[in-house]
Amino acid sequence: MKVLYVASEAAPFVKTGGLADVAGSLPEALAELNLEVTVVIPKYGQIPWDLVEQMEHVGHFFVDLGWRHQYAGIFSLEKGGVRYLFVDNQYYFHRNSIYGQVDDGERFIFFSKAVVQMMRWLGESFDLIHCNDWHTGLIPLYIRDFAQGDLYYRNIKSVFTIHNLKYQGVFPRDILGEVAGLSDMYAHQEGLGYYDAVNFMKGGIVYADQVTTVSPTYSKEILHTYFGETLEYTLRARTYKLHGIINGIDNNIHNPKTDSLLAANYSSKNLDGKKLCKAELKRLARLSGEDYPIIGVVSRLVAMKGIDLITHIMDELMELPIHMVLIGTGERRYEEAFRYYEEHYPGKFTAFLTFDEAKSHAIYAGSDYLLMPSLKEPCGISQLIAMRYGTLPIVRETGGLKDTVVPYNEYTGEGTGFSFTNINAHELLFTVKKALELARDKKAHRALMIQAMEANHSWNSSSREYKIIYESMMSLFQKI
Repeated sequence: MKVLYVASEAAPFVKTGGLADVAGSLPEALAELNLEVTVVIPKYGQIPWDLVEQMEHVGHFFVDLGWRHQYAGIFSLEKGGVRYLFVDNQYYFHRNSIYGQVDDGERFIFFSKAVVQMMRWLGESFDLIHCNDWHTGLIPLYIRDFAQGDLYYRNIKSVFTIHNLKYQGVFPRDILGEVAGLSDMYAHQEGLGYYDAVNFMKGGIVYADQVTTVSPTYSKEILHTYFGETLEYTLRARTYKLHGIINGIDNNIHNPKTDSLLAANYSSKNLDGKKLCKAELKRLARLSGEDYPIIGVVSRLVAMKGIDLITHIMDELMELPIHMVLIGTGERRYEEAFRYYEEHYPGKFTAFLTFDEAKSHAIYAGSDYLLMPSLKEPCGISQLIAMRYGTLPIVRETGGLKDTVVPYNEYTGEGTGFSFTNINAHELLFTVKKALELARDKKAHRALMIQAMEANHSWNSSSREYKIIYESMMSLFQKI
């Protein structure tokens, strides 16, 4: 089976969030299941030059966007048994940032239409196209639209994955005809229509043959108003094709036994190196000499990540026998709050208000606990990495956090972390105190660390679930 996997970013080429991690690891896991997978992303100016040098120029064609006749160059690179293709257009993709441009609608219409044209231009017979988030939401519609006049597209199936429903790609209605070259008939409320605009995320949900989310719990949550981001009715009408599949992580990349960014390596069989990592984190974060448990936070500083819950109880947290280290960037109000706490609690709390891969790894490896009290979390990757590194997550039971962290049972010893249910700061505080009680029992704490490290959060199981969905679609009738 030939699969074309389309995303707006993929690690290690370009990354702004979790989508890049998925697009950089899931296709390789699918390839191990004997699927022929090709990944395609834009050829951004931000792609490191050492990777650009490895690319081969395949050729070019032109894409019509309204009156514009835009160049689309195609470059290729092989990695991990997967072919990566890059759509090149300097006007659209050589910008100072990947997203947040005033013409993002036009940029990703170009990308989507170029991908669909590229399939035929390559002269290859793809069975299925797998799209991700609003940036590729028009592709399932383009497949259907092109199929009306070209038999090549008639049997190509489509999957659309929702990574975060909050970001939907909403644009003025006239962009559909003037730029995308699509009939206004698709702008009705059962199609792309969204009040007086068009919604690319909604388009992916409506026109794809199957829709997936990045965790089973999130697939249920988004059917309700709080999580549905105004698309809950659209999703409820399509539960017959909605699936929740948990994200995995690449265990070769996230491996404390081989991680070159750590002060010392370790494994579940020999945890001595974790003590050295903790000592290095204390030095790096300028923490005081007491042998307190360290609570780490690796997060974007935005409301959805539950940062208000942390700031609300920060003074009470600082009264506990703990150290705390945070890394992340985001909203100014949160950055200023953590600057204040760092000044107010020297030696107890340190905030790295930046993105630094080495410091993130130091926190994952050197902390005893990872705080992740998200209000909404489609899947989450930080808790998976933390467990892999023997750092116990403290999470709110939502989305992928609920699906991946097994709450500690003090009677049976089972579990991989700690959790609480309600959006309540003092419920979070209570859970932190419960976790600290375990830290006093060295034997039980060590056993829980080992359980967390040995839990399987690789792509092995999830990639098989995707393959089952792919194969089930191949037996469906030709769509009209």
